[in-house]
Amino acid sequence: MDPIGKKLLNVAKSELGYVEKGDGYTKFGEWYRKNVDGDHDEYFSTAPWCDMFLAWAADKAGVTEQAGQFASTVEHAKWFQGKDAFGTEPEPGAFIFFDWNGSDDIDQIDHIGLVERVDGKKIHTIEGNADGYKLTRKVRDMDTVVGFGYPSKVKVAQTYAPKHAAPPPAVEQLTGQPVADAVPGVTKETPADDAKPIGTQDAVLGGVLAMILFGTVALAAGRAGAAKAPTTPPIRVRKRGKHHKPSTPVKLPADVTPADLDAADTATTVMPALSLAVAHAAEDREFWGRIDHLKDDEELAFWDTLHAEFATEPAAAHAEYPSAPEFR
Repeated sequence: MDPIGKKLLNVAKSELGYVEKGDGYTKFGEWYRKNVDGDHDEYFSTAPWCDMFLAWAADKAGVTEQAGQFASTVEHAKWFQGKDAFGTEPEPGAFIFFDWNGSDDIDQIDHIGLVERVDGKKIHTIEGNADGYKLTRKVRDMDTVVGFGYPSKVKVAQTYAPKHAAPPPAVEQLTGQPVADAVPGVTKETPADDAKPIGTQDAVLGGVLAMILFGTVALAAGRAGAAKAPTTPPIRVRKRGKHHKPSTPVKLPADVTPADLDAADTATTVMPALSLAVAHAAEDREFWGRIDHLKDDEELAFWDTLHAEFATEPAAAHAEYPSAPEFR
């Protein structure tokens, strides 16, 4: 049995016995007018409803993409034909198209139903607007059948949403080794056993203080110069998050599945960690590039002031100790 048609049959069976109103009104035609017809034309509320019943059933079964939604039986048959899902073999769950004149012409189709089962040359169906006014079971033969539409043969494009909501895994998880081994330029931490001898700690401390002093002065100068320098767009690092999800799912080709894209997405997740390291390096280059032109700037005359103050100290010392030798 056609698996999509089976869902339609389950819905159709629950409606057996429905009868249209005296003026031809049906809930199926009214539903079609409100939900499918773009103009909401009143005509559909009382129009022949054999195909509109199946459109309603497809909506209830959640298979509209495979079954289609039509009020015209001719257009419905051509839709199956265009999907390479139209044939002449009866099958439970298939749509059955009739021409009461017995032709095989798709343009002459008069009526539509749903195949419930096939018994030899007899086809048992469920049809809306059967006998002109009701939803009931019928037994047909092939003399008036033009063809069949097979919902399960209709190819529906699959959709895929990138799974970027979760944060990227750590580099260690991806490579099985420390960051220093996985990302070039990142050094390992110095083990505690390699601590500097106590005798050299004073020299190290002095060097650290000197670096802090130089960094403070350079940063102050850099800020002043950056205010004059032309602004450029800052370097930003993209973070994986829900904002990466498209507002609507992307349709995939029939030969590509979401599993294929998940596999490809997993294979490239090491890139965020590498991109972050590159971005940090670029930020460093941008900062030092901005202050490099300040090396001859008048604002760095601050260093001349420090030099002048330091130069006066030897003279003061000489005055305090006149016996000290004088070098000229």
